[in-house]
Amino acid sequence: LNISIVRMTHNRPKIALYQPDIPQNTASIIRTCSCLGIILEIIEPCGFIINDQKFKRVVMDYYDAKNINFYRSPEKFFMSKINKRIILMTTKSKKSYEKFLFRQDDTVLFGRESVGVPSGVHKKANHRLTIPMMNKKRSLNLSSSVSIVISKMLNQNNF
Repeated sequence: LNISIVRMTHNRPKIALYQPDIPQNTASIIRTCSCLGIILEIIEPCGFIINDQKFKRVVMDYYDAKNINFYRSPEKFFMSKINKRIILMTTKSKKSYEKFLFRQDDTVLFGRESVGVPSGVHKKANHRLTIPMMNKKRSLNLSSSVSIVISKMLNQNNF
């Protein structure tokens, strides 16, 4: 029984945040991931203090350390993903997430709210996708984007 529980957790989709800048967005994403059983991975450094009392107040009781992995650097994150698919969500892609086939153990990476991810991170991603928007708008809120993609991933994988 314990083996299947571990396997189920291991095969859950993962959302990764690259050096997030805005604590409110990160708190909202923690809550979403907690409620839907998604593993959250945070690539440091963050643009705020994760242990700050104000941040903890916003996260409330949704912060579950066993469902959040921290990586001290992008290199450590990518080293942990050898032979795993990383899908980068970016405004710099023309390929829509809508027709992409997500797998159960994919990691979907989202960039910083202020600047996205550096070109080296773009090159390390297996796929680069975008959420199509009307009238060439610049971008959606990070928390909204994560929720949209999580919904697609869960639906495709019958979670």
